[in-house]
Amino acid sequence: MFHPHTPCPAPTMKIARIETYPVEIPIKPERRIKSSLGEHVTSRYVLVRVFSDDGLEGAGEATVMPRWSGETVWGAVAMIDRVLAPAVIGCDPAEMAEIDRRMDAAAAHNWFAKAAIEMACWDIAGKAAGKPVYELLGGAVRPLAVRSRYSMGAYPPERAAARAMELVAMGFTTIKVKVGPDPAEDIARVRAVRAAIGPDLALTIDANCGWDAETAVRCVKELADCNLSLVEQPTPDGDYAAIARVRRETRVPVMADDMCFNLVHAEELVRHQACDAISVYPGKNGGIRKSKQIVDFAAEHGVACSIGSNLELDVATAAMAHLVVACPNMQVERFPGDMLGADYHEIRVAKEPVSIEGPITTITDASGLGVTVDWELARRLACG
Repeated sequence: MFHPHTPCPAPTMKIARIETYPVEIPIKPERRIKSSLGEHVTSRYVLVRVFSDDGLEGAGEATVMPRWSGETVWGAVAMIDRVLAPAVIGCDPAEMAEIDRRMDAAAAHNWFAKAAIEMACWDIAGKAAGKPVYELLGGAVRPLAVRSRYSMGAYPPERAAARAMELVAMGFTTIKVKVGPDPAEDIARVRAVRAAIGPDLALTIDANCGWDAETAVRCVKELADCNLSLVEQPTPDGDYAAIARVRRETRVPVMADDMCFNLVHAEELVRHQACDAISVYPGKNGGIRKSKQIVDFAAEHGVACSIGSNLELDVATAAMAHLVVACPNMQVERFPGDMLGADYHEIRVAKEPVSIEGPITTITDASGLGVTVDWELARRLACG
């Protein structure tokens, strides 16, 4: 039987040390997200620093949110320091399958904690090869500049309409409106946004599991005149029959997000013909490699993928962008995703932040993830 502390076979370089930096950074007031899960005012995340024995280092990020995945900043630090790091010390950071296997043997779930270590290993592997991570994933299939939609909180209709007009002026062509807290208010909010942005721009909604199937079908049908281009996660986590019903009875494209953390979940969605698209991102899926597995599986079954967000900082934003750039089935042109999280925060942790200008996020061709964290700043941002 495999034991998580069994030495890896003769790596050419080894993981020598892993450090964790819990940080607390406020969200800009105008960008605070309110949804059926509550309001996101402050981010308490974990930055991870992985050192190899040949002098390289990589950065990772655990974008934890207890109301969403169940992980906390304090639990993620303990999980990484006491369980996951001991399992991978001594392994070759370029052997992603082995890194994943050892972490999965050491602990179940803990998606974001595992992703932090894994994306730091991709960062090291890219630096060792002198290549950006997207090249390690197979090469760029789209430009390094990617357009995102804007995810708007569940604001009162008047505020939502005013904010939507500001976003259009900033260049956004797809607006996502959070729904779920109250069906009547949800409908009024979406109608207000559609009236504000006019008939031509794309309008999507996201319930974050906040509706049951009956409510979702009724609300989407009531919003038929708003010409929705996508309904994201309308029904509860784990209920594949419910989301399949919404897709079947409304005829509006449906995206699964909150209910798809791993490949098994993606297989269930396909089995139930439950969605037109799946939202993936490295943090939620336990790492870049596992995200790509889902993307490739979905492609085989005619299901599109796009990039989701948990309001990441620069490190995880870069990891997401490399995945998008390298994977043909990350159909962000058809279903725009979210890679704006770093710009939601009042403080950027990177010395040279990822470029985010309005709806456009751009990465460079620098080796690894292309992000250098200001570790002294990270120490000053320490979360108690």
